[in-house]
Amino acid sequence: MKNIDLVNKILSVKKQITDRGGSAKEFQFSTPKTKSSIRTLPPNKMFLNDLKKLKEEVSKEYGFNDDYFVIGDAFPVASNTITSRKNRNCKLAGVPQIRIHDFRHSCASLLVNNGANITVVAKYLGHTKIEETLNTYTHLFNSALNEVVELIDRLE
Repeated sequence: MKNIDLVNKILSVKKQITDRGGSAKEFQFSTPKTKSSIRTLPPNKMFLNDLKKLKEEVSKEYGFNDDYFVIGDAFPVASNTITSRKNRNCKLAGVPQIRIHDFRHSCASLLVNNGANITVVAKYLGHTKIEETLNTYTHLFNSALNEVVELIDRLE
């Protein structure tokens, strides 16, 4: 939990983790894809509160330290375990399964559809260029175009 400052409400993205062969004990750290992927973000309230509760619980365990992983303990949870849990929960909820990466797209889509500044969304996602964000999420602006036309019509 070294990269999360619960007091100052800062989450730092400095590296990425991969597991090899689906085993949590065969993980590796690497630098993120781009320089802009390395970033500092303020976590939202719900996430921050959940992290505080989680830290409070796991800090009671023998050997706990700030090197523990948020999802895991001294070792991260293997990616295939996360995927299995996601698939099971989708089935229980009766919703279609999506890839883990699609949660990122869902987040970006929700932000754009709710009027977030596209430049800020690009920074939040760690995109190097705003064009990457615009090209990926441009289809979301179609309804916004209709709203602009309706606004113009009301001004007449």
